[in-house]
Amino acid sequence: MAAEGALSISVTGRFQTPKLSNDRIEELASLRALIEVELATRALPRAHMALVERLQTINNAISVAVARADAVAYIRTNLEFHRTLYLRAQAPAMLATVETVWLQMGPTMRALYGRLQRKDPPVNHRLILVALKAGDEPGLRVALRADVTQGLRMLALRLIYIYKLLI
Repeated sequence: MAAEGALSISVTGRFQTPKLSNDRIEELASLRALIEVELATRALPRAHMALVERLQTINNAISVAVARADAVAYIRTNLEFHRTLYLRAQAPAMLATVETVWLQMGPTMRALYGRLQRKDPPVNHRLILVALKAGDEPGLRVALRADVTQGLRMLALRLIYIYKLLI
């Protein structure tokens, strides 16, 4: 886990989760926007109705997690939504890379999402589903990029707010 950047080792030899700066969040958001959009595009020709229905079911679970203010369930089901789609890309090296990015962001996402108090599920997931149903590659690219970057931008803004409170 330390090799993937999900944990760091202190000078005393203790494992800890790394604190992500805004610059690091922006870097990881850029990676996600590049890799995840490509994975979704590669998955599109293999996106049959059973996949779309499965993604809709997962998205419904995200809505339940949001309604319950359950940050852990929200993060878990959101990643499940994305991973389910990306598995169809049949690009294991790209998927492994994006999963490493998710690992690096996990602790920060957990800490911050719990404080966001979201009221609505991600609107871009609905747009992703519409694009998949229509076979709309440009629409899929736009919806996926917006989903990844808007969520991470929200995290970065929340991180700035929290740091200002601590200073």
